[in-house]
Amino acid sequence: MRAHGKSDAFTLIELLVVLAIVATLLSIVAPRYIHQTDRAKEAALKENLSVLRRALDEYYSDTGHYPEKLVLLSERHYLRALPLDPVTSRSDTWIPVLGTGDDDKTVVDVKSGAQGKAQDGSEYRSW
Repeated sequence: MRAHGKSDAFTLIELLVVLAIVATLLSIVAPRYIHQTDRAKEAALKENLSVLRRALDEYYSDTGHYPEKLVLLSERHYLRALPLDPVTSRSDTWIPVLGTGDDDKTVVDVKSGAQGKAQDGSEYRSW
């Protein structure tokens, strides 16, 4: 039998202490998680730009000229599909860089169309 006035429930003080501990742990972990996801997006963006530039070089190597549109890279099977820009989460925000002279209507390079700056302070559009 239980003593009079005692119960098996938690007291308000015990619950408040546990909530304070959980809040403290979350305040430590949350900023690191957000920082890590931004770093992962930047790494994925650099890799996707590298893949697109490699596909442009392979297209040029095979045909002797650069494509007129980025979509030709997937249509001619140099890529399965245009990769997503991880910052914008879209594949249609890539900015094609047109050539000069004889290549003025062809895509010789590609840049990200994402707004904003990376963690190192550089603009995404300058990558």
